[in-house]
Amino acid sequence: MAVNPDAVTSDQVRAQCDAFRHMFKGVQDEVGKVIVGHKDVVEGVLTAIFVGGNILLEGVPGLGKTMLVRTLGEVLSLEFSRIQFTPDLMPADVIGTNLVVEDPETGRRRFEFQRGPIFAQLVLADEINRATPKTQSAMLEAMQEKSVTVGGTHYKLEAPFFVMATQNPIEQEGTYPLPEAQLDRFLFKLNVGYSKLDELMTIIDRTTGAETPAPAKMIDGPGILAAQKLIRHAVVAPHVKEYAARMVLGSHPGGDMATSTINRYVRCGASPRAAQALVLGGKVRAVMDGRYHVSNEDIKAVAKPVLRHRLLLNFEAEADRIDPDYLVEEIVKATPTQAMSPAVSSS
Repeated sequence: MAVNPDAVTSDQVRAQCDAFRHMFKGVQDEVGKVIVGHKDVVEGVLTAIFVGGNILLEGVPGLGKTMLVRTLGEVLSLEFSRIQFTPDLMPADVIGTNLVVEDPETGRRRFEFQRGPIFAQLVLADEINRATPKTQSAMLEAMQEKSVTVGGTHYKLEAPFFVMATQNPIEQEGTYPLPEAQLDRFLFKLNVGYSKLDELMTIIDRTTGAETPAPAKMIDGPGILAAQKLIRHAVVAPHVKEYAARMVLGSHPGGDMATSTINRYVRCGASPRAAQALVLGGKVRAVMDGRYHVSNEDIKAVAKPVLRHRLLLNFEAEADRIDPDYLVEEIVKATPTQAMSPAVSSS
């Protein structure tokens, strides 16, 4: 796919958006050759990719989370790397380390940086919550700054760069909660559920037969970067920006826009990154719907994957077994769609 995000005429813009939609659906189809079902998860992952965000996939083992990321690496033609997180994994095992090497001719010794598996374009952090918080935090700079610093030397990661992490539900043994700062660096958190009967039958046919489906490459790194730039050109009206901002403010306990439910169960609400994620996710949804402007409905559609991991619940919420998605629904219901600011209403 060739996109020119700097197109200036309406016909050019329309053509570029049509090309993006065609490519997006093509990637979905190719992924669907390997991954059965989970269409909402695949759509969420691709949405995050085309705005440059990281993704957290949560589900019990064996649901195809790792296979999904591997398949995306093939379809998107990106350099793929997999890191299996375990309790004994060290930060140097992720980002790399300086080793002493000896020149065979001169006998002189020097430090040489050995790159870790983080130096890829699509990094699968498999079962990330099985590693200790110290090792988990080694991913922070890469996820936010797209770079790594080792021994005072700054290394830039090749663009585009994504971290796709999988984790098992936190109530399982042998897991560690992800630090709040790291959770906030995931654009979306997507829940991967069990397959339905017909989907499970298809999985059996595909994985126990003589042939295994092979997806085709649909787009490469430069094409992804161009698509990301195109998406950011989508228009967001002031009242839609305000709607996204009010939704984030509604997640803050004790705030003017928080409901009694939020005040009761939430310890800490979403950060400004959540507002950015709402708008960016809404832009992809708008373009996929054939529009070049974001609506309030687009913001609502991405509210759960954006907010569910950014609401830090208190002990009472855990005792009452409150689902974060329930709280997100409460925030959406309580957030008025009409502009409240006079300046926004008159614009």
